[in-house]
Amino acid sequence: LAAAVAAREASRALQKLSHAERGAVLHACADALEAGFESIAKANGADVHAARASSMSAASAARLLLPLQKLRGVTAGLRAIASQPDPLWRTRRHVELAPGLVLKQETVPIGVVLVIFESRPDVVPQVAALAIASGNGLLLKGGKEASRTNAVLHSILASTVERATQGRVKGSLLGLVESRAQIGALLKLHGAIDLVIPRGSNAMVQHIMASTRIPTLGHADGVCHMYVDEKADPAKAERLMIDSKCDYPAACNALETLLLHEATVSSGLASRLCAAARDQGVALHGGPRACQILINERLPPCADLHTEYGELAMTVEVVSSLEEAVAHIHTYGSSHTEVVVTEDAATAELFLASVDAANVFHNASSRFADGYRFGLGAEVGISTSRIHARGPVGVEGLLTTRNRLVSTVSHTVGDFSAGRASYTHKNLAARL
Repeated sequence: LAAAVAAREASRALQKLSHAERGAVLHACADALEAGFESIAKANGADVHAARASSMSAASAARLLLPLQKLRGVTAGLRAIASQPDPLWRTRRHVELAPGLVLKQETVPIGVVLVIFESRPDVVPQVAALAIASGNGLLLKGGKEASRTNAVLHSILASTVERATQGRVKGSLLGLVESRAQIGALLKLHGAIDLVIPRGSNAMVQHIMASTRIPTLGHADGVCHMYVDEKADPAKAERLMIDSKCDYPAACNALETLLLHEATVSSGLASRLCAAARDQGVALHGGPRACQILINERLPPCADLHTEYGELAMTVEVVSSLEEAVAHIHTYGSSHTEVVVTEDAATAELFLASVDAANVFHNASSRFADGYRFGLGAEVGISTSRIHARGPVGVEGLLTTRNRLVSTVSHTVGDFSAGRASYTHKNLAARL
């Protein structure tokens, strides 16, 4: 509770800073992270060594790595966030209720956000930057497998916030929860924490969502599909499949199921894609129809059509039409990111309009479903929820609104009830 209270108090001090001052804090954090890479690398090396010595899967161990190139990508994101327009106090709705009585709906921070995540230490600076830009307090709970790296990153960021603001904003703005035992208590702080964002395995996310009354935002898993239509360009399909699956197999936006139109079997494209995937070291598993039709591929049956491998493995299935592909995605997908590869504009538009997912792409890699690539600077996660925010969640997803009502003549409701005043409800210009 003390950490949540301290984060809220610090966030209120942060909200008093100008947009330029908050931007300066973000630039200072980026500089400090780059300057502190040696200590970050030492801690990260210890975490990775411990992970490899344990029974951790290769996919999970891969998420732990924070090399210099990746850190520079993170700091570039921090600087990009600093250059974005001020998200706070923007007028979303501006209405004259009556002469001299004006209502403004404006953007404000949510308050205190708790982010619970696994493995990836780069979450710490990315989410911290979004909290600073949006004026929110932040509590972070990472997995024990990245505890050393998380601690160093948090120490650099918290001390930089205090130093860059000359003590006006305390380092407690960014709280780090180090004990797993504290999670249960935090999830009961309905009045002190305003939003929980779980990032990790399906089991972890479902457990968090079932354990709290605090609103949660996140996605359960990333079972992403690529539907290769009968009118797909073979070279494009191969290139997009390899990038979607192999660029970073452990990511939640990596390709997990390749859906092939049955016409690609007779055209030879299906075999070409299977061969290309295997050349990249991808283990292929067949759906029921693929195992029957693609006999020469000798595909072992997949255990479940709803599988997030998180490694160099993928399900292959054959469908007879676009409609069947969409039905398959709705049955076995996770509403994360779905891709259609086709040269037929009408087919592409129908797919994009029909598929119910946070991200729907045409002839583009599923790996583009990312806050930095979307121009958000960073993301607190990718939401598959239908309420509040969906897809990569950046600064905008950490905002809510409030209503500011100003009267120049001390209006009362009684004046309107008695007929002494009348509503005009005139829309005025809003600064979106």
